[in-house]
Amino acid sequence: MTKTGLGLIGCGNISDTYFKSCAALDAVMIVACADIDFARAQARAAQFGVRALTVEQMLADPEVDIVLNLTLPTAHAEVSLAALNSGKHVHTEKPLAVSREEGRRVLALAREKALRVGSAPDTFLGGGLQTCRKLIDDGAIGEPVACSAFMGYSGPDAWHPNPHFFFQPGAGPMFDMGPYYLTALIHLLGPVKRVTGAARASFAERVAGHTAIRGQRIPVNVPTHVIGVLEFAGGPLGTVVTTFDVAGHRQPNIEIYGSQATLSVPDPNTFDGPVRLLRRGAREWEDVPLTHGYRGNHRGLGAADMALAIRSGRPHRANEALAYHVLDLMHAFHDAARDGRHIELASTCPRPAPLPVGLREGELDD
Repeated sequence: MTKTGLGLIGCGNISDTYFKSCAALDAVMIVACADIDFARAQARAAQFGVRALTVEQMLADPEVDIVLNLTLPTAHAEVSLAALNSGKHVHTEKPLAVSREEGRRVLALAREKALRVGSAPDTFLGGGLQTCRKLIDDGAIGEPVACSAFMGYSGPDAWHPNPHFFFQPGAGPMFDMGPYYLTALIHLLGPVKRVTGAARASFAERVAGHTAIRGQRIPVNVPTHVIGVLEFAGGPLGTVVTTFDVAGHRQPNIEIYGSQATLSVPDPNTFDGPVRLLRRGAREWEDVPLTHGYRGNHRGLGAADMALAIRSGRPHRANEALAYHVLDLMHAFHDAARDGRHIELASTCPRPAPLPVGLREGELDD
């Protein structure tokens, strides 16, 4: 198979994972990297044996078919728009954009140029969440009636070398971690039609704990504890909590409640399990063997799925409609909390197609 050329823009912490995981995929290969700090691009290029380019050179390079946009969230839309204007498809880190308006501009330009846009997270393509999807589709839990999701810890200020952006608009716990949970829920239960929510910033500032910047004061300009209530178009109701304001918790990551069983869903920020079922009338949870592969850290899987989808003409799974619906949802929680009302979602998306059983790692369906 001829591999599709990926050009990676943004050589920060997460780029290391993309370089390693994409090297194991049949459909794609990273051929070059770029960064606003060219020395950082050169270092990554030397580490992984690719070319270091400026962003301008990347966008003009004929070997680059898809741009991997791994920049900071505030730059996602700008870089994606530049790539599309250069005739490149784009797969961006989450979120798709910071604002709804930026997200709509990206989608409109992609339609105008007849190009593809995809977005992380692609963890829902991993063995854990694909197994959960198969259980639901096969009727193992009966009719889905409700769900709950919880993400909480004390925040990235204690350990991250550059934590300031986490506490500014476009970040916070909902925009940082919410995409994993919301994408997983949409993958499992379909799109959402209405939400409400509550939110607060519990502390006016945070204190950096990383050794390089220990003691720096970080102003908080975004809600750091967000609670949402979801009404899915297909009928189920759900709750989601994302917070940087708690020491820890014992809540499950995600649970799906059906008429015949409860499904315990693994951490949606991973590709693996465990997956567990509690059937109606049973006293003990049962461990469910994973039915699908891709159980390691396979970030970039969504870009590979896009590359194959471009060749065959089918929809790609981590697509722009899904990414925009997640963006719309995250803003809707904040809007509902600010205004004290329910928000009818203007967006929707198809439920992404499941992966077939039996793929070997590195392979995807055409």
